Amino acid sequence: MKTPNTGYRVGAGAQTGAIYDEGLRQHMLRVYNYMGLGLVVTGLIAFMVSSTPALYVPIFSSPLKWVVMLAPLAFVLLFSFKMQTMSASSAQAMFWAFCAVMGLSLASVFLVFTGTSIARTFFIAATMFGATSLYGYTTRRDLTQFSSFLIMGLIGVVIASVVNIFLGSTALQFAISVIGIAVFIGLTAWDTQTIKEQYAENFDAESRQKLAVFGAFSLYLNFVNIFQLLLNFTGERE
Repeated sequence: MKTPNTGYRVGAGAQTGAIYDEGLRQHMLRVYNYMGLGLVVTGLIAFMVSSTPALYVPIFSSPLKWVVMLAPLAFVLLFSFKMQTMSASSAQAMFWAFCAVMGLSLASVFLVFTGTSIARTFFIAATMFGATSLYGYTTRRDLTQFSSFLIMGLIGVVIASVVNIFLGSTALQFAISVIGIAVFIGLTAWDTQTIKEQYAENFDAESRQKLAVFGAFSLYLNFVNIFQLLLNFTGERE
């Protein structure tokens, strides 16, 4: 008498698990799609600006360059403070605006480094990011235990980068690049695991959309920073 009931429960559990796995797969795919499209927007704008003297000369030959360089930081802070109260549509609009502003900021990369070295560095960064994100998604190890170390490392990299703007030290820049790459690789794994664990099947469409945008935002930041820091090693200047 117990066998049919037990079999039914196992079947229902397997079905529920399959539904959850499919929902999670779709959610992660949505996150990576947002991130990928964001990188496309950034790359197109960066290339367009760097190829148009009428655009990059007024920006990078005047104090306006500081506005362009610091604008992405303003978006990061705004995302952090408004995350809980922002609607999904507002979050999405702000994400695209952030990617566009980041494109303006990264236009200088195309002015300083050769196209071949940029493409090579992008491929290396994509490989590193993909492998690390896959690890974060598949590992059973709780990466939260490294969160404090990663956050402290991130704060240290930011402070050192600001200080080095005024010092212009090559040795300090080398140290920032090495430590920064390690920190953002760790953050990629941790953020991927966090995005996976935050997903819940009973989220409504608004919540899932919002969660996907913020997840894409986190991974986008990690990838862009890995790419920029790697350029210090693999980039060839014009």
